[in-house]
Amino acid sequence: MITADFQGAGRGRRDRSWVSPPRAGISVSMLLRPAPVPVTRWGWLSLLAGVAAARAIGRVAEVAMALKWPNDLLAGEPDGPGFGKVAGILAEVIGTGDEAAVVLGIGLNVTNTADELPVRTGLPATSLRLAGAANTDRDTLLRALLRQIATDYERWRDAGGDPDESGLRSAYQEFCQTVGQRVRVELPNGRELVGEGVDVDEDGRLVVRGDGGALTAVSAGDVTHVRPSRG
Repeated sequence: MITADFQGAGRGRRDRSWVSPPRAGISVSMLLRPAPVPVTRWGWLSLLAGVAAARAIGRVAEVAMALKWPNDLLAGEPDGPGFGKVAGILAEVIGTGDEAAVVLGIGLNVTNTADELPVRTGLPATSLRLAGAANTDRDTLLRALLRQIATDYERWRDAGGDPDESGLRSAYQEFCQTVGQRVRVELPNGRELVGEGVDVDEDGRLVVRGDGGALTAVSAGDVTHVRPSRG
């Protein structure tokens, strides 16, 4: 595990960049070796981290937490002050065969001011302080986060990575704000899928019921953006 007090070249999905000023957030990466869990189930690790973060941070910071599929962590009440994306999660497979592992990275905004946050299209960025957290001690938050990830990871691995047997899928659906929401999914080549997010399937894909009634499952690797749709 590696933590950093400053992140000047953070990288998220699709190589999106971000910067965290000194002593304002938590930047942590950990190396996981999920074998003997089948590689086909390793995609659940970023969702597992999202659930663990929502549990731990919500408990310690005493602030409402939710997830936007696949792995954006939201803090605050949707209609309240300071609501927005408070953390991002990225899981990457490194190595092959018996040497394969997963690097799991989490970047959490803790005491950032509004001026220190990036300007984002769609969902705004926030910090725990701006969302009204009761506790913003980074050491306490980090310890709680790591303990929760370890607990959830062990349960998932002991279940062979099965998201239902481990309880991970139901826990993710409980926190996932995208399920039950009307969404616009932006796909490569300018294509769009508009409908209602109705489920997260056993492979961690978002299931969208289109306006014509057809169900389509989309994976995180196939999606450019998922945004609320007013239409």
